[in-house]
Amino acid sequence: MDVVLLSRLQFAAATMFHFLFVPLTLGLSVLLAIMETRYAKTGDETWLRMTKFFGKIFLINVALGVVTGITLEFQFGTNWSRYSEYVGDIFGSLLAIEATAAFFLESTFIGIWIFGWKKLSAKAHATVMWLIAIAGSLSSVWILIANAWMQHPVGFTLRNGRAELTDFVAVITQKYALLEISHTLSAAFMYSAFVVMGISAWHLLRKNEVELFSRAFRLALIFGVISTAVVTISGDMHGINVTEKQPAKLAAMESHWETTTRAPSFIFAIPDEKNGGNLIEFGKIPGLLSLLGKHDINAEIVGLNDIPKEERPPVLITALSFRTMIGSATLMIALIIWAFVKRKKLLESKRLLTAMVFAIPLPLLTIEAGWVLTEVGRQPWIVYGLMKTSDAASPVASSQVLGSLIGFIVVYGLLGFVGFWLMIKHAKKGPEAASA
Repeated sequence: MDVVLLSRLQFAAATMFHFLFVPLTLGLSVLLAIMETRYAKTGDETWLRMTKFFGKIFLINVALGVVTGITLEFQFGTNWSRYSEYVGDIFGSLLAIEATAAFFLESTFIGIWIFGWKKLSAKAHATVMWLIAIAGSLSSVWILIANAWMQHPVGFTLRNGRAELTDFVAVITQKYALLEISHTLSAAFMYSAFVVMGISAWHLLRKNEVELFSRAFRLALIFGVISTAVVTISGDMHGINVTEKQPAKLAAMESHWETTTRAPSFIFAIPDEKNGGNLIEFGKIPGLLSLLGKHDINAEIVGLNDIPKEERPPVLITALSFRTMIGSATLMIALIIWAFVKRKKLLESKRLLTAMVFAIPLPLLTIEAGWVLTEVGRQPWIVYGLMKTSDAASPVASSQVLGSLIGFIVVYGLLGFVGFWLMIKHAKKGPEAASA
C-alpha cells in the first residue's frame, strides 16, 4: 500500500480514537463545575455525591484522552515531516501554545482537584473544577485554530520554500476558526449532556437514587437544550462559510454535480464518481442546497463537474458522513424536545428514559461523522489550496507505517475496551452511599 494512504489511515485511526474521549472531557468538566458549585452554595450532600459520581467517569475519560492525544501529536514528526517542515512556523506555534499554556494548566488543576477534597474549602474546590473546564476548553481552542488554518490558511507568506507566519491575530480571529470553535465545543457539551441524561435514565428506570438522578437529568437537559441550539446555529453559519471557502467540499457533501441556480438537495443519493453523476437519487428538494449554502433559494451552487477531478474530495465518504451527521443530529434534537416536554414526569416516561439510555452513543456518532466530513472533504489538500496531502508525508518505508498502524489499532483497541468497561461498570454501580 502507498505510504501516504497508510499514513492517512494511521492518523485517522489515532484521531478518531482520541476523539472518543475529548468531547466528554470538555463537556463533563463544565457540568461537574456546575454540580459542585451548587454543593458549595447549598451544602446539599446530594450535589456532592453527584459530583463525585460523575467525577470518576470524568477522570477515567481524561486518562484515556491524554494518552491518545500525546501519541497523536508525535505523528506530525514521524509521518508528516514534510508538512511540519513546510508549515511548522505556523502550525507548530499553535500546538506549542496549546501544550504550554493550556494542557499543563489543565493537568495541574486536575491533580489539585483529585487530592484537594479534604484540603480545600468547598468553594475553593469548586473553583478548581471551573479552572479545569476553562483550561480544557482553551486547549481545544488552540487545536481548533490550527485545524481551521489548515482548512483556510491566512496570515502567512511563502518565503524560502516555507509558509511563514506574518499575522498571528488574523490566524486566531478568522471566521473559519471562530465557527469551528463554537460548533465543536457546543457539540462536545451536547454529548456530555446526553451521557449524563443517559446514565441518569438508566438509574431512574430502576428507581435507584431517584432524587439525585432526577436532578442530574434535568441539569443535563438544560445544558443539552442550550448546546443543541448553539450547535444548530453555528452549523448553519459554518455551512455558509464552507460554501464560500471550500465549494468542492459542499458539492461533495450533497453529491452535487452540475453548477446551477436553485440547486436541489436529496434526502439520499449514491454518487457515481467515475461518470460525474449520481447512481441513485431519492427525495429531491428543489432549491434547498442553495438555501442552506447561501441563504438564497435561487443562488448558484458550483457543481463537482466544474471542479478539476484532481481537486475533488472522495465524494462517497464525504456525502455519507454528511448524511450520517445530519440524520443523527436531527434525531438528537427530537429526543431533546421530547425530554424537555416530559422533564416533570420522568419516572412516568419509561419510553423516554429507555430511549435516552440507548441514545448515549448518538452524539458521538454525530461528532465523529462531522470530523470525517471536515477532514475527508478537504482532500486532496492537507492545507487547503496550499499543500496537497500527497506532498506532506514523511519519506519512510510503507512497511514501517503499516507496522505502527497495526500496533496502534491493537493497543488502542485494548485501551478502549478497558476504558469503556471501567466507565460502564462505574456508571451502573451508582454513587456512593450518603454519609450518616
